Amino acid sequence: MLEHMPEELREGMRLKLQRQARRSRLRVQIGAAVFPVIGLTDSALSFDAEKAPRLRGLVDVFDGSRHILQALIVASRVEGGLMICEFKRSTLVSERPALDYARDPDAPAGLLPRH
Repeated sequence: MLEHMPEELREGMRLKLQRQARRSRLRVQIGAAVFPVIGLTDSALSFDAEKAPRLRGLVDVFDGSRHILQALIVASRVEGGLMICEFKRSTLVSERPALDYARDPDAPAGLLPRH
């Protein structure tokens, strides 16, 4: 599809994608490689097609330096200059460990020591 577009239009699309990638704080880190995320939905991530390889497998998504989720990418396709990576599942990363029981909503927040 892009090969039928005039060169000026292709260059404009490429520059627009670069600006979007620079503004986005979201990024995917795989080992030492870092790829800026242009878009994130419930079932897909999108990258600049020129900079990102076809990703597959478990990836970590960061918002700046904060780890926000892990996603299992199962399919990748190039569409309009974007690499669209669809994922099978995503898991939000929590700063606290998972609880093994249901917490009582009326439980005290803490205990005071006896004097």
